[in-house]
Amino acid sequence: MSNRRKKPDVTGRTKTAAARSPAERLEPGRAPSRPRGLEAREPSRFVAGTVRVFSGLFTVALVAMLTLSGAGLVVLHQYESPGPLETARTFVVPKGEGRIAIAERLEREGIITNRWTFIGGHLVQSMFGAKKTPELKAGEYELKERTSMRQVMDVLAEGKSILYKVTVPEGLTSQQIVERLKGEANLTGDITKPPAEGTLLPDTYQFSKGASRQEIIEKMQAEMQKTLAKFWDKRPADLPLRTVEEAVTFASIVEKETGKPDERDRVAAVFYNRLKKGMRLQSDPTIIYGITGGQGTLGRGLTRTEIDTKTAYNTYQINGLPPGPIANPGRAALEATFSPAKTNDLYFVADGTGGHAFSETLKEHNSAVQKWREVEKQTKPKTMADERDAAAPDPDVTPIPEPNAAEATDPDAPAQPAARHQADSGKSNAKPDGKADAKAAASKGAKAVTPANAAEIPLPVRKPKKP
Repeated sequence: MSNRRKKPDVTGRTKTAAARSPAERLEPGRAPSRPRGLEAREPSRFVAGTVRVFSGLFTVALVAMLTLSGAGLVVLHQYESPGPLETARTFVVPKGEGRIAIAERLEREGIITNRWTFIGGHLVQSMFGAKKTPELKAGEYELKERTSMRQVMDVLAEGKSILYKVTVPEGLTSQQIVERLKGEANLTGDITKPPAEGTLLPDTYQFSKGASRQEIIEKMQAEMQKTLAKFWDKRPADLPLRTVEEAVTFASIVEKETGKPDERDRVAAVFYNRLKKGMRLQSDPTIIYGITGGQGTLGRGLTRTEIDTKTAYNTYQINGLPPGPIANPGRAALEATFSPAKTNDLYFVADGTGGHAFSETLKEHNSAVQKWREVEKQTKPKTMADERDAAAPDPDVTPIPEPNAAEATDPDAPAQPAARHQADSGKSNAKPDGKADAKAAASKGAKAVTPANAAEIPLPVRKPKKP
């Protein structure tokens, strides 16, 4: 054996395989191995599993999306389609009722076909709608026939409910206003805190069905504050009023003294002129308020005893204004209070036409009183006592002299004749006129006595206005 080593093939050529016979070639054999540098790596099990999972999820999501899209189209069609309501009707949403409860009632009352479609539509509109849909508002709503769910939603969300009105006339007391609101069937709840006199502005107020009575009271109070602030800031410097409260008190007297809009500024001027001269106001409505306490009308004429009895509200017996308002004045009375007429009038009396005759002097006033008595004599139904008295001579009204300067400025001077007029708001302000006593004295042969001062002058009878 030779020790010679076999020399490597430096040419780099590989030896070719031995030739195979055709029969050997037909036999299955082993596939030749790939070159070592070109072997491909097989994918791992983790990667393959991940691909399969994501592929499945994508398929599920696609199917779900297509399903939801189809369902959404069906729901949208139902949401937009005309509803089952056959005739127009109203629907009331009470305060505090939630969305689900509202939807249940809509379905139960045959306005919508499916509560969940309605709720879903509201949620979608609230989150994704171009116009965000707010919460459904309380109120009474008019729904037309065949109204779709979307239209129902829009009506309830916009809050354009049916509005009712309550009118509060000028000159009512706070207690009378409370009673009026209690009688309004479309309002709810109690008035938790009775309003102070003069704090409510009479007007016509709108509200939705189910609104609370306390809300109306608070709205009236807010309107009064706003109106007072506007007038008070522009008040004339020469008005003898120190506070807003005094202004309301003064306006309430003006309100009760006349029901004619064109007279309010003249009535205000009379009372201002009397205040500036130190004369008592001598206003009948103030006495009546002191008697009734603002609970209602007196229902009869004032008696001499009531006129002569000193109370906090009897402006025949006290100087200046009473301690507070006697009613709730309206805008016109407030305007007259802050913009009185420029006159020197000190008196006024009913003229028989629903208005008043204004006078600067007592002589003019006595003449106006006489005319009023003649008018009253013609209009008042005659009784047997009137016919009997007519046979006796009728004494003339005896004028009394004008007060001198000292009496006019002295607060303790005897009161001048009061401003006579027809009472407002159905309140009777009739006064005993003393005529029967004078006639009785004449029938007995006694001489008529001239009144010693203004307080003793016979007072004309005033007929109450119809409420």
